[in-house]
Amino acid sequence: MHCQAPKNQARDLDTLDRRLIDSYQRGLPVCTRPFHTVAERLGTSEAEVIARLECLQARGVLSRVGPVFDHARAGASLLAAVAVPEAERDAFAELINAAPGVNHNYAREHDYNLWFVMTAPDEPELEARLETLESRLGLPILRLPMLEGFHIDLSFPIPWAELERT
Repeated sequence: MHCQAPKNQARDLDTLDRRLIDSYQRGLPVCTRPFHTVAERLGTSEAEVIARLECLQARGVLSRVGPVFDHARAGASLLAAVAVPEAERDAFAELINAAPGVNHNYAREHDYNLWFVMTAPDEPELEARLETLESRLGLPILRLPMLEGFHIDLSFPIPWAELERT
């Protein structure tokens, strides 16, 4: 499979790419070999499904392939922020990224200019990880635990015909 960035992403996706995107925005099988199960349902091979997903990601059509977990059931997590010197932001970001349980690290235009989510198996471990990271950074970390959860369904029908005209 040739994987390159097309001029019109939607127009250059074939039927299998579109079926893969439409069928698995949600409902990815939970099993030992989910891509094998997807391949069987789509009438292709596991290797083809994996290759197409990798290509779609490389082309920027998909940003992520994987499950979304209910963090409350999977352990403990919270949103955190830290105010770092702007000139050293990238170096601090690397330290944060290296910490266990960190994901979704991003910069913001604010006094607190690095925001991230940290996870752990339980609350005591989460606090221990935050304290260790605070020590490494030499800066206080603002802890913003979730008070109320909201589920935002990010799956949606793709208007393929409309996109082809653009």
